[in-house]
Amino acid sequence: MEKIAETEALLLERIAQLDQPRDILKAVEIKQLYARLPSLDPSERGAYGKRINDLKHTLEQAVASIETEKDQAASVPIDVTAPFDVNGSLPSLLATERGTIHPLTREIARLRGIFARMGFVSEESREIDDQFHMFETLNFPAGHPARDDYDTFMTLQRDKDGEPFVAPAHTSTMQHRILLKYHANLEAGEPIAAVVPDRVFRNEDLDARHEHTFYQVEGVYVARDVHAGMLIATLQKFLEEYYGKSLNVRVNPFYFPFTEPSFEFALSCPFCEGKNPDCKVCSGEGWIELLGCGMIHPNVLRAAGIDPEVYTGFAFGCGIDRLVMMKYGIEDVRHLESGKLDFLRQF
Repeated sequence: MEKIAETEALLLERIAQLDQPRDILKAVEIKQLYARLPSLDPSERGAYGKRINDLKHTLEQAVASIETEKDQAASVPIDVTAPFDVNGSLPSLLATERGTIHPLTREIARLRGIFARMGFVSEESREIDDQFHMFETLNFPAGHPARDDYDTFMTLQRDKDGEPFVAPAHTSTMQHRILLKYHANLEAGEPIAAVVPDRVFRNEDLDARHEHTFYQVEGVYVARDVHAGMLIATLQKFLEEYYGKSLNVRVNPFYFPFTEPSFEFALSCPFCEGKNPDCKVCSGEGWIELLGCGMIHPNVLRAAGIDPEVYTGFAFGCGIDRLVMMKYGIEDVRHLESGKLDFLRQF
């Protein structure tokens, strides 16, 4: 047993000097230890053989540790945030085809830029929220029938009042938070001007114009002497900047609990121009209802501590998917969430 212990210490010291550490497992000293087995008393052979096996296991662990250290030292660090070298100068492990940004991601960045130039800050929404921000702060009292119009996805988790959390059906859930966050702007003589482009969810019947998961941009503007003409002019300017051309628009009276008066804002159909009664996008009507908008209801302003006798404002909610559809002539909104590479490669 003492001879085995001496051999183990000797071989462990030798491993560090070998170019191929695994060669230590074939060392002549191990063969010499096995050669002594026949000369031992039969009662000692079991313990002796087990001790040699323990020695080999110790050497195998040492070899594995050294090989791992060498592999790590030889590996090339990868910066996952760096662009790939498409010319092939990086190791083959990093070789890849040039990718593209998803059209929705690209267009959201573009509309953020347009609104930024118009003086609007950009905020993010939440993918799970409470019913207080989804409904109450937007002038939907408990039991209001308009709540049902949103086909809201409810979760199993509940808030402190026992109400289920929701997957927001509109980015308007951020309106109350924005009014509170930028309330000081009004006292400084500056407007509250913010947009919220983010993902929303509705229990929709899927077709060429409707998806259960899509993107919406909420816009909020509050200051002194704000009127509906400013709302229409802001939307017209944004859409013309986004599409790069003059547009035909139509504004119709509508109803939303959180705006008064409320409007539907529509664009002429870019696919059939109202000439095809079988058009899958406008259903032959010739117009596409693009967004809802209106003057912020006094109750919404009061809920955020803003005096509606002093300040007025407007708000709008626009489906980003439809903006992109109309810009690129996409006939079916479901393509945007399909993950179809043939579709995405066009962008």
